Amino acid sequence: VQLQASGGGLVQPGGSLRLSCAVSRRTSSNNGMGWFRQAPGKDREFVGSINWRGGSTIYADNVQGRFTISRDNAKNTVYLQMNSLNAEDTAVYYCAVSRSSYGGRDMSNYNYWGQGTLVTVSS
Repeated sequence: VQLQASGGGLVQPGGSLRLSCAVSRRTSSNNGMGWFRQAPGKDREFVGSINWRGGSTIYADNVQGRFTISRDNAKNTVYLQMNSLNAEDTAVYYCAVSRSSYGGRDMSNYNYWGQGTLVTVSS
């Protein structure tokens, strides 16, 4: 299974970006998907996840209400819509495939990871 994340870039504070994560195999449609991020000098942290049907999402407290995860199983793609971005959102964002159907916050639940895409929020 290969994951290709894209959509990162430079955005001004208050702006928006949408990240995409294309998964190489249909296997992903039965698995939860997650987004994580790692800021410079910090540990990787959970951003949000979505279950395999796409009807259930959970988010980290610091992105709740600003970020939205969705998926298109027909396209084997998961998305992360990020609004009201601020400097603290600057990080490399990673998508991952969960071993379970629901995803979740625990990184150990994820067995396939993309290469990451850099998001920089700066004026």
